[in-house]
Amino acid sequence: MLNVPSQSFPGPSSQQRVASGGRSKVPLKQGRSLMDWIRLTKSGKDLTGLKGRLIEVTEEELKKHNKKDDCWICIRGFVYNVSPYMEYHPGGEDELMRAAGSDGTDLFDQVHRWVNYESMLKECLVGRMAMKPALPKGMLPQSQVTDTLAKEGPSSPSYDWFQTDSLVTIVIYTKQKDINLDSVIVDHRDDSFRAETVIKDYSYLVHVALSHEIQEDFSVLVVENVGKIEIVLKKKENTSWKCLGHPQENHNSFIPKKDTGLFYRKCQLVSKEDVTHDTKLFCLMLPPSTHLEVPVGQHVYLRLPITGTEIVKPYTPVCDSLFSEFKEPVLPNNIYIYFLIKIYPAGFFTPELDQLQIGDYVSVSNPEGNFIISQLQELEDLFLLAAGTGFTPMVKVLNYALTNIPSLRKVKLMFFNKTEDDIIWRSQLEKLAFKDKRFEVEFVLSAPTSEWSGKQGYISPVLLSEFLKRRSDTSKVLICLCGPTPFTEQGMKMLHDLNFSKDEIHSFTA
Repeated sequence: MLNVPSQSFPGPSSQQRVASGGRSKVPLKQGRSLMDWIRLTKSGKDLTGLKGRLIEVTEEELKKHNKKDDCWICIRGFVYNVSPYMEYHPGGEDELMRAAGSDGTDLFDQVHRWVNYESMLKECLVGRMAMKPALPKGMLPQSQVTDTLAKEGPSSPSYDWFQTDSLVTIVIYTKQKDINLDSVIVDHRDDSFRAETVIKDYSYLVHVALSHEIQEDFSVLVVENVGKIEIVLKKKENTSWKCLGHPQENHNSFIPKKDTGLFYRKCQLVSKEDVTHDTKLFCLMLPPSTHLEVPVGQHVYLRLPITGTEIVKPYTPVCDSLFSEFKEPVLPNNIYIYFLIKIYPAGFFTPELDQLQIGDYVSVSNPEGNFIISQLQELEDLFLLAAGTGFTPMVKVLNYALTNIPSLRKVKLMFFNKTEDDIIWRSQLEKLAFKDKRFEVEFVLSAPTSEWSGKQGYISPVLLSEFLKRRSDTSKVLICLCGPTPFTEQGMKMLHDLNFSKDEIHSFTA
């Protein structure tokens, strides 16, 4: 019997949050919504054509199934018959057909990795790809040798551990100097201990079943100048450990981050506040046995079971306020994760999220994203262009830049909305502009009332050319852009037409 992989692989392409190529949705026929698809998968109908059997699929067999009414696609070693799903696919039939009869993993990763495909397509599972014959031990095909040499990344980290009567310290030697607290994610469940360290585009994992019990709380320390991470665990009993524990899946591995699945932990909803008429600030609390700090400009995935199917959506965490002095120093702030989320009444995910009661749980993934914080170093001018909830990735970028970049002369935000009621954190933005003379904000409305005296309309070359005044031809600038797909695509084109270079633009695109 083949096992459907339990882990989901949502990844970087997301509605609001990642710089990568976007995709267009196509209008679906009546009766072809996500809910209709879930109903069909639960109807008992044979969606594979194999009457419940699971088979091993050779490359030759996979290639034969390349038509719309007989379309098999391989994703991460598992083969699915996606023909029944064609009419339900938001990206349209043509997009699915691009991978017909072949391995569609790379295409899937580029376009819509965030989709929880194992849950969505579990009734369409044909089977597993057959293993290719192994080469003699130690040999690699010539092409793979070349690829390996071409793709060499950072030096592989290593780890060690030592103990006292009451403590166990795990030390990870990353051999890098730009490691900080948000580079390492630690989760402890039952006896399973998992520490993932992100080094550039790679992931190093220490994953063991501990030989003895430990207490819930632990500490994580980073010695940045030598790239050393120390994780200090408290023993439940003052006994001597003969070994750290037993290796678990992918223990001591160092692989490209794109090849790792996302790891989730359950976080508790502790508060929910209205911010606008349709946007709320959600506060989630991490488990005491987790260390997780989401880097500036990165996003996580929230996962909820909806009508028996795991649905996943990407969101960028924000600060709880634009003013650091407003934070109550009752508990360390990294225990909490905050999200500004617009509730769509006719949507599939956000109404369920909004129905959660205080004390309920939401699964939260490891961070993803390709915003590099070093882009902000030595920056003189930072321009932020946001539409609607596209404001959310700007919050931490804005906060970090004003707090940590001494070279910064000016931060300007142009915030596009439909009406005044839609403007997220308007009073906070205006107070921040009053308090910090480096910061300016301009609101642009597409459907204002007659009383509105500010700017009106949509993103345009005229608005941008007035707004994007760099201090000098040689000053270092960065423009961050986020909003619905048309907004971002038009904005990118206009910025290129205004002679801003690729290195001066970062888009969090759909």
